Amino acid sequence: MNGIPVLHVEADCIARAWELSLIELNRHGCCIKTEYDKPEDPPSKDATMIITITDPLSEPMIHKDFPGGPIELQEYVMEVCEGIKDHLVRDPSDPDDTRWEYTYHQRLFAYSVPTLAPVNQIEALCQRLARAPHTRRAQAITWKVWEDIECYDPACLQSIWCRIIEENGQPVLSMNVRFRSNDAYKAAFMNIFALVQLQQRIAARVSELIGRPVRIGRYCHMADSYHIYGSYFREFEGRFLGALEKRTFEQRTMRYDAVRDMMEEARPMLLEKARSLGGGQQI
Repeated sequence: MNGIPVLHVEADCIARAWELSLIELNRHGCCIKTEYDKPEDPPSKDATMIITITDPLSEPMIHKDFPGGPIELQEYVMEVCEGIKDHLVRDPSDPDDTRWEYTYHQRLFAYSVPTLAPVNQIEALCQRLARAPHTRRAQAITWKVWEDIECYDPACLQSIWCRIIEENGQPVLSMNVRFRSNDAYKAAFMNIFALVQLQQRIAARVSELIGRPVRIGRYCHMADSYHIYGSYFREFEGRFLGALEKRTFEQRTMRYDAVRDMMEEARPMLLEKARSLGGGQQI
C-alpha cells in the first residue's frame, strides 16, 4: 500500500462486523503516533476502514468484548438518539465554560449556526426522503468549521447519508456514516450500535411520512482513521484477541433481544443519572 492502508470488512450483523474489523486492523493496520500520546506510549495501529453490515438488525447484535455492558450501551443509545446529555454542551461564547464541546444528538437534531435558529437535520433528512426517496441530498453533518478547526476535542462523527430504493415492492433505507477518527476498540462498537438504532428511527419517521413500511437496509461505517491506541494495546491483546482463541463466536456475543427488556428498564435510572451529570468524556 502506498500510504495508509484502506481496509474493508463485510458481515451480516453488528457483532461479527466489529469483530472482523478489529482482526483486520490488527493484522494489516500501520503503526502511527497520535496527538494524544504520552511520550512513553507505543504508536497506535491505524487504517482507513470501511465496514459493511448487510443486515444490521440480525442477531447477535451485541459483542461481549466491547468495553462496557448492556446498561452502558443503552445509555449511549439514549445519548445519541434522544439527547439525554445535550445539557452538558458548553456555551461557545463563554471561554470559562468547560463542559462538552458537543453531543452527536445536538449536532444532528439541533445544529446551531451563529445568527440562525437551530436546524433539525434528521427531520429535514426524513422529509427529503419522503419527497424523493432516491435523492442524494439526504444527509446530516456535525462539523462546524468556525469552531472545530481549533477545538481541542472536535466531533469524530462527520456525516450521515441515507437513500431509499425499492426491493420487492418495499422501500429499503440504506445508511452511510463517516467518522474522521474512530477508536476501534473502545468506541466503534457503541457508535455503530447507536447509529443503527438511529437508522431504525429514520426509517420509522419516513414510514410515517409516506404511509408505507420502510425496511432497514445495509449500514456502511467509514472511518478515515480507525485505530487501536498503543496505550491500551496490551488490554486489547489480552481481552479481545485472547477471547478469540478461548471462546466460540456464540460465546463471545449475545442477542439484543435477550437483554432488550433489561436495557429498557434501565431508562428511568439513566435519565436521572444524565440529569445529575455536569461533564465527562465523549466517544
